[in-house]
Amino acid sequence: MLKEIKILSDHGKQYVPDLRTQSVSARFRGRPVISAAITPSQGARAAALCPSGAIDGTSGAIDLGRCTFCKECALAIPEVYVFTNDYRIAVTKREDLVIRPGQTGPLRIDEAAVRNEVRRLFRRSLKLRQVSAGGDNSCEMELGAAGNVNFDMGRYGIEFVASPRHADGIVITGPVSENMARALGITYEAIPSPKVIILSGTDAISGGLFAGSPAINRDFIDNHHVDLYVPGNPAHPLTFINGLLDLLGKKQ
Repeated sequence: MLKEIKILSDHGKQYVPDLRTQSVSARFRGRPVISAAITPSQGARAAALCPSGAIDGTSGAIDLGRCTFCKECALAIPEVYVFTNDYRIAVTKREDLVIRPGQTGPLRIDEAAVRNEVRRLFRRSLKLRQVSAGGDNSCEMELGAAGNVNFDMGRYGIEFVASPRHADGIVITGPVSENMARALGITYEAIPSPKVIILSGTDAISGGLFAGSPAINRDFIDNHHVDLYVPGNPAHPLTFINGLLDLLGKKQ
């Protein structure tokens, strides 16, 4: 027993105490800020550089649901585009992911868009089934990290489960390939109602670089209500966890 206590003492506190205010590297690419002084030519130039078509060529606005966070726009036009290290960028409404020139405020969920039953039933405990619908394993790895000893989202009663029968909702990663469309629908139907749908990562939200491909089937996303959009390429564990905490109305 003394040996185990010594090991715990030597390791110290491994978990992040406050996930709401935890600092990240200055190099982290989070919420972008676009100068209000952007010119039409700068917006068009940035749009031409964007590999996923996330930048509007007229206004210069960035759609975080399509953005791969490659930072090409910021590298080419640093006086206009700056990526902050603000990781709290999950939202409940798809249109809120569009960052417009001059917009400097933080991204937060729209409280009016949260279904009453979500907080009434799942505030204390939320079990999720994750489905990789053609993902590249980057978002999947970050979701796995969300439950490790450092981030420990299980302390809030949020956990991934193996069976959809034991889940309260589904977390989708990947652009939803044609080969995964039916499996995704079957998994969703197996979850008891009411059920939560969360899209994690650029590919899940918009199709990302694969948008428009004949190998992609977005019917499930288009025909179901999404409760939470978690942008990122991949989405950081802090982005995912904070988005869930906001959705459930949990305090630190």
